[in-house]
Amino acid sequence: MTDMSTIDSPTFRDELREQRWDDHRYYHQSRVNQSLHLISALTFLCCYVVVFFDPATAAVLAWLVAMVTRQSGHFLFEPKGYDRVNRATHEHKEAIKVGYNLRRKVVLHVAWLASPLLLLWSPDLFGTSYPARTFADCVHHTGILWLAVAVLGLLGRAIYLSTTRRWRTGVVWVTKILTDPFHDVLLYWRAPAALMRGEWIDPMHDVVPPAGSRAAHGA
Repeated sequence: MTDMSTIDSPTFRDELREQRWDDHRYYHQSRVNQSLHLISALTFLCCYVVVFFDPATAAVLAWLVAMVTRQSGHFLFEPKGYDRVNRATHEHKEAIKVGYNLRRKVVLHVAWLASPLLLLWSPDLFGTSYPARTFADCVHHTGILWLAVAVLGLLGRAIYLSTTRRWRTGVVWVTKILTDPFHDVLLYWRAPAALMRGEWIDPMHDVVPPAGSRAAHGA
């Protein structure tokens, strides 16, 4: 007997595709933002390799290069007026954002920037390491703290989504975040060329249905 509750229920892959699609169409219309995301994605892919033999260096590279380029694209270059492509206000998009909207990103980045201050309180990272004596030691300890901020930021948001929505939403979101570098390279590798042609905003032909189609007429 067929379980009617499972009919039309989205699968893990469906939910992952939806989160990626919404992220692309709502928050990546600027070609500058897309180009910066390409740089960020390539940097993150390097970090994925480095983290296996030097986690602290990977964290420093991820935050200072990958995250700075990625978030500067969102804060400085992405349009924040009325979104005619998706027929939505910026406030509406921020309210329905599954992951970190701009307000949550500010909180996350304040935590990131403030975390090295813990070294003033506990130079040996609360007994987990040796006290920093050189600049290299300070960079290493800072990298460990930044790695902890990244892990806590991921787990914290995932747990929140899993408890306030459903458990799979949080797992899907973490999967999306961790695989975004691979997806962004495939999605935005043409963005720099488009930017060099003077195209500042992606026309979003993959989002806007062709004129005359049934979708364009709301069918």
